[in-house]
Parts: sequence; structure tokens; C-alpha cells
Amino acid sequence: MTPPNKNSKVQRSNEDVSLSSSRNVHLVEKKHQQIVQGACRIFFKKGYHPTTIRMIAKACGMSMGQLYHYISSKDDVLYLVHKHMQRVWYDYLKNSEIEKIGDPLQKLTEALRHTLEFMVENKRLLQFVYTESKYLDKKHLRVVLDMDYKNVIGFWRSLLKEVNKQKSVKGDSDFLGNLIAYLLVFLPLRGWTLRDKPMSKSVDSLVDFILRGLGVVQ
Repeated sequence: MTPPNKNSKVQRSNEDVSLSSSRNVHLVEKKHQQIVQGACRIFFKKGYHPTTIRMIAKACGMSMGQLYHYISSKDDVLYLVHKHMQRVWYDYLKNSEIEKIGDPLQKLTEALRHTLEFMVENKRLLQFVYTESKYLDKKHLRVVLDMDYKNVIGFWRSLLKEVNKQKSVKGDSDFLGNLIAYLLVFLPLRGWTLRDKPMSKSVDSLVDFILRGLGVVQ
């Protein structure tokens, strides 16, 4: 699995973007996390559009000058939230030790299950990202979509190709990778309709639905 880009500078279609560069990558990453954690507390409460940079700075425990050393616009903060979501998902899978699983189908199954659990545990983050990304400008949105295609769709596409070496997968791996990513956000975005049902059963049903749809289980 490819982790999200660790660089402290965002690329907008080969252009340098807003996020400030620094020789100390570790410090920049730490400050970015501080910004994300503070900003999310405000975003989850007020939403993206009503939140000001001044509110974010206060929530992060930074002065405006300090904050602008690491970002130059609110769009940068929303980009960092996307990057944070992918990183914590990556760390979640890494901690589940799925990379140690040798059988491709079992690895795919466990990756689906753990990702669904991650989505449920982080539903407020997922809901925010999916509802508020419309406020990104076109260049930032392009960066976010490219990052999603590389890190998220790419992860499922890679697993499907491995499975296909042993069992015939029904369909194009790129299309199916996108479809899987879409289905995996069902619970955080539509789970309120299933709140009276045990979440473990919903996870089991979704995993079974995806595997049967891929044609890799009967």
C-alpha cells in the first residue's frame, strides 16, 4: 500500500501551491497535524464555509502569523484534512497487519473489513470530507482527487490484481477499485438508516456483497 505523500508542499498540476516548505519535514508534519486537529473541532461544529482562518488559528493554539507559516488559505486546511484522513486510514490498516497476510483473497477480505470498521469509527471525518469538499477551489480539488485516485483507488486496484492471479475477478480493476471505494463509505454516509441493526452484521453483509460481486466467492 502506498502511503499518502509526506511532502510539506502541495503540487497543483506541477505548480507549487500554498503550503509552506520547510527543511524540517517532521516539524512540518507535526504542525500540520496540529492544524488538522484544531480545525476539525471547528469544522465538525460549524461546517467549513462559516469557519474563519482566525477561528482555526485559535483552535490550533497558534497566532495568525504562525498559522500562515504553514498554510496560506482555508483550502490548504481542507487539503490537509483529506491528507490526514488517508494517513490515519493507512496507519489503521498497517496496525491491523494485513500486509503480513500471504493469501491475496484473505488480504482483500481483511482490508475490506478493517476499512469498514475504520469508516464507522471515523464517520464524522468521512461525513465532513464528503459534504464540504465542494468548497475547494478547482486546483485544490484536482490535487485531492489525484491523491484519492493514487492512494485509495490504487490500493484496491493493486489488491484486485493480486487476487486476479488466483481467482478470476469479474471486471476491470480500475473500475472495480473505484466501485469498492464508493461502497465502503456507505455506512458513514447512509448508516443512520441502519442504526437499529448490529454494526458487525452490516460490515459482514457489505464484505460478502463486495466479494460476491467481484465473483471471487460463491
